[in-house]
Amino acid sequence: MQAAFVDIGENKNVFLHIKDIVPKNNNETGNKNEDFENINIKDYIKSGMNLLVQIQKDKSGSKGAKATTHIKIVGRYVVLIPNVDFITISSKIEDETEIVRLKKIIKNNKIDNVGIIIRTSAINKSEREILEDIQNINKQWEEINSTYKKFKLDKSYKPQLLYKNYTVLEKLLLDVIDKKIDKIIVNNKEKKDYTEEILEDFKESSVSVEIKNDLTYINDILNKIKKIEDRKIWLKCGGFITIDRTEALTAIDVNTGKYIGKDDKNDTVFNVNKEATVEIAKQLRLRDIGGIIIIDYVDMNESCREKIVTLWNECLKKDRSKVQIVGFTPLDLLEITRKHMWS
Repeated sequence: MQAAFVDIGENKNVFLHIKDIVPKNNNETGNKNEDFENINIKDYIKSGMNLLVQIQKDKSGSKGAKATTHIKIVGRYVVLIPNVDFITISSKIEDETEIVRLKKIIKNNKIDNVGIIIRTSAINKSEREILEDIQNINKQWEEINSTYKKFKLDKSYKPQLLYKNYTVLEKLLLDVIDKKIDKIIVNNKEKKDYTEEILEDFKESSVSVEIKNDLTYINDILNKIKKIEDRKIWLKCGGFITIDRTEALTAIDVNTGKYIGKDDKNDTVFNVNKEATVEIAKQLRLRDIGGIIIIDYVDMNESCREKIVTLWNECLKKDRSKVQIVGFTPLDLLEITRKHMWS
């Protein structure tokens, strides 16, 4: 299997594959081009040794969590990756002038043996703000690494948590706080105090926090939350989609339903598939669907398939998670992969 099961002090061990153990030998492609068949996992780890790992994917169903030794620490404006040496930038930053400016800031203040990914939230931020963020998360990494080294050779050392990632609320605020938010509404004083503490840590004094006890009824949020659990979702045109999640992948089927169109069959099919694409992209965000996603569209010609892929690229600009459009298979199924936001 070229893999190991690691005891992290929970009731179930986590899965660690050879790909997440071997050091990345290329700053651009990592170890994607590595021939793992010629590598023996026992040359890197042995039974009983202490190992520093990060949970990459939470457990779900009967599947245990997945771990990696390639540590990433997320900050407000950058992501820090220890033990590599590269600078890269989010593909969602498209302004060339801003790309050059941000890369120059990082290059002029580079920390040795640390890789940096520049996040979209760094757009238009000052050099001082970005460097302060780097210093904060580098300090976190030094504390983690120092504790790990202290116990690395201690055979009696029991697995324990060295660093806890952001809570759901912290991660949400971290991702959206730079979207020109003026006000945050919560439904009790405890959440208000907690939110204000986070904003204080983020040095955001311009955002107000208000309490509204009937928060779930604002904009019909309660009904929208219930709909997230529905397998079948109707489209405005009369068609519908079905979403079936399994441990291996998520299968989404598109149907014309009540929609019969007017004249041209291709137009009818394309209209359903187009509306379904927008809805599916929204559902992926709402339900935080990750992993492999297979979409079975109503059969369409090559020209329409190309238009659907173009539409997907537009829809994905709203998604803060990493999504890859693999393309249509020989069976005309669209393959997509998406990274969980909250795992």
